[in-house]
Amino acid sequence: MHRAQPLTTFTTLLALLATLWLPTSIAASTADVHEATLDNGLKILVLPDERAPVVTHQVWYKVGSADEPGGITGIAHMFEHMMFKGTEHLGPGEFSEIIARLGGTENAFTGRDFTAYFQTIAADELDTMMRWETDRMANLALDAEEFAREKEVVKEEWRTRVRDNPNGRLNQLLYATAFTSSGYHHPVIGWKTDIDAYTLDDLQRWYEAHYAPNNATLVVVGDVDPAEVVAMAREHYGQVPRRDLPPAKPREEQAQHGIKRARLSIPAKLPHLSMGYKAPSLVTAEAQETAYALAVASGILSGDSGARLNNDLVRTGKLSTASAGYNLNARETTLFTLDATPREGQSLDEAEALLRAQIERLKNEPVGEDELDRIKAQVVASDVYERDSLFYQGMTLGMYETIGLDYRVADRFVEGIRAVTAADVQAAARTWLRDEALTIATLEPEAQGDPQPAGSTRSPSHGGNDRD
Repeated sequence: MHRAQPLTTFTTLLALLATLWLPTSIAASTADVHEATLDNGLKILVLPDERAPVVTHQVWYKVGSADEPGGITGIAHMFEHMMFKGTEHLGPGEFSEIIARLGGTENAFTGRDFTAYFQTIAADELDTMMRWETDRMANLALDAEEFAREKEVVKEEWRTRVRDNPNGRLNQLLYATAFTSSGYHHPVIGWKTDIDAYTLDDLQRWYEAHYAPNNATLVVVGDVDPAEVVAMAREHYGQVPRRDLPPAKPREEQAQHGIKRARLSIPAKLPHLSMGYKAPSLVTAEAQETAYALAVASGILSGDSGARLNNDLVRTGKLSTASAGYNLNARETTLFTLDATPREGQSLDEAEALLRAQIERLKNEPVGEDELDRIKAQVVASDVYERDSLFYQGMTLGMYETIGLDYRVADRFVEGIRAVTAADVQAAARTWLRDEALTIATLEPEAQGDPQPAGSTRSPSHGGNDRD
């Protein structure tokens, strides 16, 4: 039976990819990427890397939880689970068993903006991998008994990650309060009432509407010949007919005109504060320089142990914990977030005042050159590290392409960060980190029941998950 990593594994991964620590850049250059599109609309990106006889094979579907209508929130995640429950040619779990026999690894993840499936396997087994991934794209068998069992798995995941996790609930409250019309309003895992009400027909309609070659990108990175990969993909994926995709409905977030506040009062050991400013991403910013400046601002606040929140607030004993985050790789308007746990005897209002003072400092004081240089050095070092991973190379290509950016934008990430000036950071803070765009969610513990610890709520804007 296929076992997946827990929800926090991929959400942590996305947080790293989306913030300053692990910039999305690739092995040599996107100039080395070979691109093709099959007659059925499947886009193919191939990046040769001959350092080992291994290949990562990834299929990215341009659909995530943000595309879900009311009543079936979380269906993208539920469907991801069902993709491992058999096809017309394979029994439940057999897909994973084949990969294991071949010595490979595999998993999947769902985010707000995409759903992706990946395998890492010996390069000479790529044809086998394509054959069976094509089978899932075209011939998935949705079985009622398997659905009932997997639905209980998802419900247990919800209980663990949300019901019994005070900060998971606080993070959901922050997004549900901040966003009203955007698909980012609801959590990736979905609302519990919707999970309870899923039907097999809901899953079938989701499959037919979104799992089509003309709604997908195939990414292959490793010891391969690009022409052979394209020919192989044409032989397998090329046999899957394209389908009419449902027209995208506008989900533009409505303008906010003042601070929003929400309060969560549940059993917990510690109070907690989460703040989010609506801000543009690389996709939605009028100028991409804005997103790079916001990423640097996030790094200045929380990029390393010497960053301002830790150095000025935590080490000095003014707060127990503090962090900041920003996901520049979001398809829609996103959040620039700050989180804090007050010290003993300190009120949430006092914690809020300390975080907001740090924002005002960004607006009113130019960042010193030493701070900027340190952040940029981190980016360059992380970029070098990332070049060693086939998986992250593929993930960069797939993510950029799926959220609506040309994958070539990846090559400009480090350049964009290096170009950020102190004036750029100050201008971005003044423009976007304003009260008119601020949402504040607080966790105020009830002294009853069996409280759960409330640690950091820092999670990425692209909250995703793997199957349990």
